[in-house]
Amino acid sequence: TTTGLILFFQSGRPLGAGVRLGMGLRMNRTKGDEEEYWNSSKFKAFTFDDEDDELSQLKESKRAVNSLRDFVDDDDDDDLERVSWSGEPVGSISWSIKETAGNSGSSHEGREQLKSRNSFSSYAQLPKPTSTYSLSSFFRGRTRPGSFQSLSDALSDTPAKSYAPELGRPKGEYRDYSNDWSPSDTVRRLRKGKVCSLERFRSLQDKLQLLEEAVSMHDGNVITAVLIFLKRTLSKEILFRELEVRQVALRHLIHFLKEIGDQKLLLDLFRFLDRTEELALSHYREHLNIQDPDKRKEFLKTCIGLPFSSEDSAHIQDHYTLLERQIIIEANDRHLESAGQTEIFRKHPRKASILNMPLVTTLFYSCFYHYTEAEGTFSSPINLKKTFKIPDKQYVLTALAARAKLRAWNDVDALFTTKNWLGYTKKRAPIGFHRVVEILHKNNAPVQILQEYVNLVEDVDTKLNLATKFKCHDVVIDTCRDLKDRQQLLAYRSKVDKGSAEEEKIDALLSSSQIRWKN
Repeated sequence: TTTGLILFFQSGRPLGAGVRLGMGLRMNRTKGDEEEYWNSSKFKAFTFDDEDDELSQLKESKRAVNSLRDFVDDDDDDDLERVSWSGEPVGSISWSIKETAGNSGSSHEGREQLKSRNSFSSYAQLPKPTSTYSLSSFFRGRTRPGSFQSLSDALSDTPAKSYAPELGRPKGEYRDYSNDWSPSDTVRRLRKGKVCSLERFRSLQDKLQLLEEAVSMHDGNVITAVLIFLKRTLSKEILFRELEVRQVALRHLIHFLKEIGDQKLLLDLFRFLDRTEELALSHYREHLNIQDPDKRKEFLKTCIGLPFSSEDSAHIQDHYTLLERQIIIEANDRHLESAGQTEIFRKHPRKASILNMPLVTTLFYSCFYHYTEAEGTFSSPINLKKTFKIPDKQYVLTALAARAKLRAWNDVDALFTTKNWLGYTKKRAPIGFHRVVEILHKNNAPVQILQEYVNLVEDVDTKLNLATKFKCHDVVIDTCRDLKDRQQLLAYRSKVDKGSAEEEKIDALLSSSQIRWKN
């Protein structure tokens, strides 16, 4: 009583329930009990003979609890806080996590041990991490329905029935799906690839702050993810208005819409931004989704009047004209091929339709099937060349490939033959005769044809290399003779067949006294 009064006057506050309990216990004890209480201690001094005997510790704990249960009234249960055996409050987050972790691995094992062991010797091996006893149950000394089990009951022969509730997932892990993430935290988690809901950002201010955080991270995937969320939750007018002053996000949205093919929203965006040329190009790009040739032609006709640049406008006009020609040529050639009266279609049946093909492919097709037609027809190569202003190099290169594939060597020769104003003929190649030789060799031209065009190569070193590569022996021998290079001629003699006409020609030149060799 004196101690309680001193504590009361020193602290200036009423005594707590624990102090009143201690005072009550002391008043009910006899003098001998008081001496034993004040002179005893549950702590022992350290000696080398001490052993960490868990069995003895459990016995001591049981005696301490049994000695206290007679002094504690059941009505004081409300003033006591329930704690676990480790000292943590029951029901706290840390207690739930530990109890769940302990129960998942050892609850089943602990149950089997409690059922099978009836002797006091098995108490030492009880699983400690799965303790489910509250401090109030220790003081009460008995178990009421819905309360925790006492230690004395657990150590008795009756098996334990109460266990901590098992949680499917620790509470802390549910933060990934909760609503307490800030915009910066949300963007940071998105950047790490973690699942994070954006639905909590409902106001326009929060959504724009989320977008600004994503842009500041300089991560295109995060920016695109936020833009998809804004596209779904904002109206077009508000979205376009806010993105107009945020150019980085605007570029990402434009690229995203192009990738997914959302032409309608893309056109609305360009129309809002007053980007007329980009609007026209996006509208023109829609022709790729039209498969029917006639419908595509009509759509291209509507694109001619759009506000393109001067160069792009010319390309749109050419595209429309080319498709118009292709439709006419395709219909005519399909009829000729099905009739079977045209030799070129019988020998070389068409492998694909000409519709929607590029201009160069159309020119090759025309040179292959309609090379000799008059200029006035739509399928004439000359007509195509003039209509679409195809350069001479492109025309010659395409016509050469087509006629060489058909092994029409006379047409190849006529392709490079020109006449001057005096009537003299001369061979001229806008693409260079070295390229002509390579194309002819690729199409298995005879050696005589190859040698004729190799001789037309002006550069001597290039001529020798081509002649050696394609085994034009006469060209190599004549060139070495003109250069009076005896050593090179001797070196080339080992490359021709023994006893061949080429070897005899080389021997005759080497033995000739009329040639003054340089080496």
